[in-house]
Amino acid sequence: MPRLHALPSLPRTSFRLLPDKWGRSVLLTVLFSILILSGTACASNHENQSAAAPVANAQTWSQTASGSDLDHWMQTNQRPRPNSWSQLNRSLLHLQSASALIVDEDGNRLYSKNTQQIKPIASVTKLMTAMVVLDAGVPMNTPIKIIEDDRDRLRNSRSRLRINEATLSRGEMITVAVMSSDNRAAHALGRTTFRGGTPAFINAMNRKAKSLGMYDTYFEDSSGLNGNNRSSAEDLVKMVKAAATYPFLREITARGQITVYPFANGTALQYRNTNPLVRDPDWQIDVSKTGFINEAGHCLVMQTRIGDRRVYMVFLDSAGRQSPVGDSNRVRNWILTGHQTAAR
Repeated sequence: MPRLHALPSLPRTSFRLLPDKWGRSVLLTVLFSILILSGTACASNHENQSAAAPVANAQTWSQTASGSDLDHWMQTNQRPRPNSWSQLNRSLLHLQSASALIVDEDGNRLYSKNTQQIKPIASVTKLMTAMVVLDAGVPMNTPIKIIEDDRDRLRNSRSRLRINEATLSRGEMITVAVMSSDNRAAHALGRTTFRGGTPAFINAMNRKAKSLGMYDTYFEDSSGLNGNNRSSAEDLVKMVKAAATYPFLREITARGQITVYPFANGTALQYRNTNPLVRDPDWQIDVSKTGFINEAGHCLVMQTRIGDRRVYMVFLDSAGRQSPVGDSNRVRNWILTGHQTAAR
């Protein structure tokens, strides 16, 4: 048996009162008890230290997120600076859209209305469609022909890209799909980007959404005709910000119109941007997309510039065709007027 130099404080003299074999038994019992208690204490301390980290993280999340994943996301992705628009009076802004969110480039919420409600988003979907195509790295000059499979059999929407006649480059398909919201073009992009066809493309759209932190978003088609394409205003701010990082999307969504030649006889088709604000000299729009189906109402998302900074605007489920545009003008006037008043 080893000598107990590690436990000098044990009262050895007390064991001399017992028979030798009893003394050894008691001593072994005391030793094992001490070892077990020490191990338990170490394990307890280790568990407490491990548990402390998640608690601290949870507190930090709660403080930074303020009840919303978007707030945490914005603080993570944007640069902080003093909010010179903090004096804006929200009670003076009356918007028609059922869901609306205005956020500046520093992550300040200027206005919120039903921002976490998950709603159909109609052709706003096409921004995600374009990003997935661009991410795939497929050639932009590849010709794509519109075929019978691209016909809208869900809502029977019209398109000037005639079946089995119209052919455009992939870059032109993206342009007419996003800028002018052509549904056949959007379907053709989903059909031809991956070897797995449309199903593989829809899977890529949903993966892209999750990679952007869009956890309330789901896609079932590449055009937005399917009412199950859903998102929230908070998620769509993330999508707009991501779309604005693609130079090609900034270029095509800021254009007022484009002329393409999809037919063999050289007939020209002119497409106009569905967002009339891009033709308004008072507006500087980086990227935008409109949308409409009955379930979604009229929708508009965009990144624009007001005063000295970028502003993200999301308007969902507006009853009137011009309501999102009207809401956009109301927001712009509200910001400029309130900012100028506060600056005086």
